[in-house]
Amino acid sequence: MGSYNLSHLEQLESEAIYIFREVAAQFEKPVILFSGGKDSITMVHLAQKAFWPAKIPFPLLHIDTGHNFPEAIEFRDNLAKKYNVKLDVGLVQDSIDRGTAKEEKGLNPSRNTLQSITLLEKLEEGKYDAAFGGGRRDEEKARAKERFFSHRDDFGQWDPKNQRSELWNLYNGMKAPGESFRIFPISNWTEMDVWQYIKKEKIELPSIYFSHERNVVNRNGVLIAESPYNTLLEGEKYEKQIIRYRTLGCMTITGAVNSDADTLDKIIEEVAAARQTERGNRADDKRSEAAMEDRKRQGYF
Repeated sequence: MGSYNLSHLEQLESEAIYIFREVAAQFEKPVILFSGGKDSITMVHLAQKAFWPAKIPFPLLHIDTGHNFPEAIEFRDNLAKKYNVKLDVGLVQDSIDRGTAKEEKGLNPSRNTLQSITLLEKLEEGKYDAAFGGGRRDEEKARAKERFFSHRDDFGQWDPKNQRSELWNLYNGMKAPGESFRIFPISNWTEMDVWQYIKKEKIELPSIYFSHERNVVNRNGVLIAESPYNTLLEGEKYEKQIIRYRTLGCMTITGAVNSDADTLDKIIEEVAAARQTERGNRADDKRSEAAMEDRKRQGYF
């Protein structure tokens, strides 16, 4: 009789698929938060495998800041068509126009914080009671505190000291009216796991994850791309460099890395040698020591 052994990637995949199916069983109207980044793309792929041959039973929800990379928006639209899944888009600009959010001022204003407001509005509008996110524990210390089932109160806020135990793969989705959950199926994955899985499953990605030429400015050690939303300081200028992105966000705060990694094998080799987390080049995370946790308490992903 042959032995039944799973590789570590197969174990992670099995865990994520189990969580997708558990959420489908426990919640009335889940939604997948989608950013166009590698983690949310991987989540959509896992959701397809979890329910195949049926279609993915959840819509995608993208909170569009208006400052996104054009490549990410194009990829988002094509992916929704490929998987034949509903795409719900929340515009931060709509929240600003309604007066529920206030635009930042400054040299490279970020709408990252404003995403929380638009997200909570869209969750309430769509009556979504569970939202899948692509957060991983290895990314950032606030995300390391997350459970798979992350409880949010009726204001959409996160209290890291008031979360449920998750013993023996048992997940408690019970909630009071108005409360909701954020679900993190790939919480136990690392950046390396994601890239190895993308290679194994032949998952398509936006082109900006691979090495390319782009005009950037070095601002406080962060390579910010040229865009209509940034203002150069006196003495600054854009320079064409060979770069790629390890993580995707707004063009105003997402830093690139110098890289000639134009294939998955080269990216995996680069990640293996990296000594900085992928969010180390995010200007929004550098605003304070607890920047991510503060945003999560307000309702962020």
